[in-house]
Amino acid sequence: MPPNPPDGLETRILVPAGALGTGVSAREVEAGLALHPHVIALDAGSTDSGAAYLATGRAKYSRQAVQRDLEILMAARARADIPLLIGSCGTSGCDAALDWTLDIVREVAAELNQAPKIALLYSEQDASLIKAKAARGEVKPLAPVKAIDATTIEACDHIVALLGAEPYIAALDGAADIILGGRTTDTAVLAAAALRRGAGAGPAWHGAKVAECGGVCTLNPTHPGVMLAIGAESFTIAPLSSDNRCTIESVSAHMLYENSDPFRLVEPGGVLDVRDARYAAVDDRTVRVTGSRFEAMPYTLKLEGAGGGPFQTMMMVGIADPAVLADIDGFVARMHEALVGRVRRTMGVEAEGIGISLRPYGWNAVLGRPVPDTAPPQEIGLLFVATAATQALATEAAKTCNPWFFHFPAKPGTELPSYAFPFSPAELERGQVFEFHLNHVVEVASPFELVRTRWVDLAEEVASHA
Repeated sequence: MPPNPPDGLETRILVPAGALGTGVSAREVEAGLALHPHVIALDAGSTDSGAAYLATGRAKYSRQAVQRDLEILMAARARADIPLLIGSCGTSGCDAALDWTLDIVREVAAELNQAPKIALLYSEQDASLIKAKAARGEVKPLAPVKAIDATTIEACDHIVALLGAEPYIAALDGAADIILGGRTTDTAVLAAAALRRGAGAGPAWHGAKVAECGGVCTLNPTHPGVMLAIGAESFTIAPLSSDNRCTIESVSAHMLYENSDPFRLVEPGGVLDVRDARYAAVDDRTVRVTGSRFEAMPYTLKLEGAGGGPFQTMMMVGIADPAVLADIDGFVARMHEALVGRVRRTMGVEAEGIGISLRPYGWNAVLGRPVPDTAPPQEIGLLFVATAATQALATEAAKTCNPWFFHFPAKPGTELPSYAFPFSPAELERGQVFEFHLNHVVEVASPFELVRTRWVDLAEEVASHA
């Protein structure tokens, strides 16, 4: 157990995992409850896997995985009689994703014979509101995107604002048993309870940053849970599993995670500054951190917006031909030129706007940079992607390229080979491509300006149906 900070009052936050749906350990949660936490809190969202989840409102993780985690956490919350806080519900935190999570909470509550009081914090934004703010100069771009315009906003199917800690604090003040948040900064959902109980802003935000991904700040991230204890001048953190450890290196390194500056982190209403932070091992599993500061700034919220774009069809082959592998870059360049030319000649005006890309996995498909002099690989997987305005056009382009993609010779004038294709039919329709359009910050008059709070009291619902 993280020992009490020397500065007195502490808030203990049980962080069971880095994200809801990734797998909560029932054993670790039980160990955490024995440490008498004040709240259970965790994140549930991310932009890590691209724009599709915000553009469509669909969750990244399966319903069954989220339900299983909620069964463990809601049972633990009820036994300990403490609040459960979940931020960025359903991956993107848009309204549909939040309502999807509420449906699962309702189902689990019925199974466990519970009737919690639930606060829902909606953070999806109407495009007309963002347009009005942009017209007043209240929306600013974050690098590397450009200044916002009406066309950019209209291209978004969903727009969310990343909430800070204040809406969660208000929901706790309202005696919520469970708080389901829309899109929220990863740290805010963890810092909220500590800030509400008078913890120092520096330790609260820094501790939340370290604990945001659960066990990632430990030596063994496969053990997902940690206990965070935040006081007025310091915080301590330790893993929930007795087989795991936090070290000075694993804790301090987390400021590098998803952050361009290892010493400063921008949050709604201020900047966390850890340049003077000091890390000390309390024991072989626990680290204490002092010296973190939080500098207040005008309140802004980050905006994320995403929408649908063109469509894609893919094909794939495996190639082990030594002649190809001896000159992969040249082979791919020659094939690409041939495929583009074939699409133009065959499809005519329909070829306008169709993109053809080739990605040789096992060579430079990941980095996209020239490979230094090295021995050729034993084989590569060559991925073909056709991008077009409609699915039909993308598939037509793929079918047009099919014979040359599967039989393109290593050198002009040589016999036609046959490369290994893993699927039949060879064309795989990937569907629509989704794109981020907004990566901006918006000025707000208060932390509550862009949040809508809705209360659902399951006890009242049960009573009204009795």
